[in-house]
Amino acid sequence: MTTPVVSIAYHSGYGHTAVIAEAVRAGAADAGAEVHLIKVDEITEEQWETLDRSDAIVFGSPTYMGTASGAFHVFAEATSKRWFGQDWKDKLAAGFTNSGSKSGDKLHTLQFFQTLAAQHGMHWVNLGLLPGWNSTTGSENDLNRLGFFAGAAAQSNSDQGPEGVHKADIATAEHLGRRVTQTAKVFARGRVAA
Repeated sequence: MTTPVVSIAYHSGYGHTAVIAEAVRAGAADAGAEVHLIKVDEITEEQWETLDRSDAIVFGSPTYMGTASGAFHVFAEATSKRWFGQDWKDKLAAGFTNSGSKSGDKLHTLQFFQTLAAQHGMHWVNLGLLPGWNSTTGSENDLNRLGFFAGAAAQSNSDQGPEGVHKADIATAEHLGRRVTQTAKVFARGRVAA
């Protein structure tokens, strides 16, 4: 079986989301993927081609004003060239986001990613974790401590730099990277069997 190619197309305004992107990369690599980190505000033609040959694309952005960042929206609009040709149809997609608040309307950003993926005909990979930190025996160190299902969500204090990204959110993002890679392997086996 070939090694799945997973690309992480993300924007990070202050470095917090870059920490989460790196965690997704680490999890995907740990599960056996060839992984590419692509900063969407610096994307090159070669990186567009990498996205085109990827088995899975994980979208990531901070949540600003209830949605993905402006830089990510510029990238999303630029994907319309791929949309016209349905170049990304049947690839896997997933997403992650970060904001200063525990909620911060992060769900809207993840839903934006889901809609973008659906417009491209991609298959969405959810987080696949039950919520953590929702009982007397739970703690802020649980995986999925913020209780999101659609993707990996992180919260970083606005008065701290990237070093302040919560360890549980990093571990949750690593889980997402592994899950995307494992799902890509299942899809590859299914294509061979079909």
